[in-house]
Amino acid sequence: MPPAVRFGVNYTPSEGWFHHWLDFDLDSVRADLDSIAALGLDHIRVFPLWPYFQPNRTLIRERAVSDLVRLTDAAAERGLDVNVDGLQGHLSSFDFLPAWTRTWHRRNLFTDPDVLDGQAAYLRTLAAALADRPNFLGMTLGNEVNQFSADPHPDPDRATRDEIDRWLARMLAACEEGAPGRLHLHAEYDATWYQDDQPFTPAQAARHGTLTAVHSWVFNGTAQRHGRASVPAEHHAAYLVELSKAWAEDPHRPVWLQEVGAPAPLVPPEHAAAFTAATVANALDCPDLWGITWWCSHDVSRELADFPELEYGLGLLTNDRKPKDSARVLERAAQEPPRTPQPRTTALIVPADPAARSLCAPGGAVFDAYFRLVADGVRPTTVLDTRATDHDHLTARGITEVVTPDQVLPTPQGDTRS
Repeated sequence: MPPAVRFGVNYTPSEGWFHHWLDFDLDSVRADLDSIAALGLDHIRVFPLWPYFQPNRTLIRERAVSDLVRLTDAAAERGLDVNVDGLQGHLSSFDFLPAWTRTWHRRNLFTDPDVLDGQAAYLRTLAAALADRPNFLGMTLGNEVNQFSADPHPDPDRATRDEIDRWLARMLAACEEGAPGRLHLHAEYDATWYQDDQPFTPAQAARHGTLTAVHSWVFNGTAQRHGRASVPAEHHAAYLVELSKAWAEDPHRPVWLQEVGAPAPLVPPEHAAAFTAATVANALDCPDLWGITWWCSHDVSRELADFPELEYGLGLLTNDRKPKDSARVLERAAQEPPRTPQPRTTALIVPADPAARSLCAPGGAVFDAYFRLVADGVRPTTVLDTRATDHDHLTARGITEVVTPDQVLPTPQGDTRS
């Protein structure tokens, strides 16, 4: 029997959103977890808000850490494993950074020695607090922290690729020190794969940490350009999974689809279930997929102000914990017997130079060529131009054919329905 792909959800508390850490209510959390477990999912990803947990560089609040442990234990009682994001960081358009890194204490998140010491201590503390919990999967450094490092952030913490490389190595080491042998990783939004001047690179994503994480959102131009029911929209998550493999040194490195959702109005609510079904089915056709973790568990309450409109309705469950049709789709997928996808034998060449990443973005030559192949019935993967003639590498991945983007006809416009 092949190993089962993990099915889970990013946990957004139904009461108080992530501000629930300020007045943590275990009974409310338990009710949320009951509604998640009832869908047959096996894990959650949780988000401590960094400034609530470490309001001063040398103060990590014991009560907050204790609440995180209590949440993890409540999840265990319901058969749910837990991955913990540390440096929150950025969530649903809001930045949550401690005061000791901003304004009068403005210090670079990725290069300042004191900030690095504080971050490492915080990550190590969270990991150590959970190290003896059997259902603790491990740490993710933070949620899409690369958005702090470059444009379009309004106040970026600039860093070079080498500085980011050192930051990743040190923070992952801190997690390992706190909880040896667990699944520790980092996760960025898709600028890592698509933005030429991003200091967080595809190579770092595919080589640092236990596995590679990808976050798939079709509001990045994919749905706008091609439509909600197009080949590029329904296969975007699978594309990122396969794109990440070009940079991996391990030919069978696991890839975690750690965030994916159905954002309105590009995916209207009445079409969310169909989008979910297509996205999940296509991702499951990717070899070496570790898991699918949907964004998110519960809707954001309309009592909370200033969220982008799409954020309010992304939950699998309503704010009063009722499952939507998309939740039933994920529930059914989680109940299917595991299967092992066949190798993807056709590889599309992508540039190893990170300054050419925009070729892989929506509208780029690699992106368009990949989806033309998919539309023609091919199951493509990707390979770096520097490895395109490496027989041992290709053989290890089961690749028998290599094509360049200019060998593939232009992509048709696809479904343009709104």
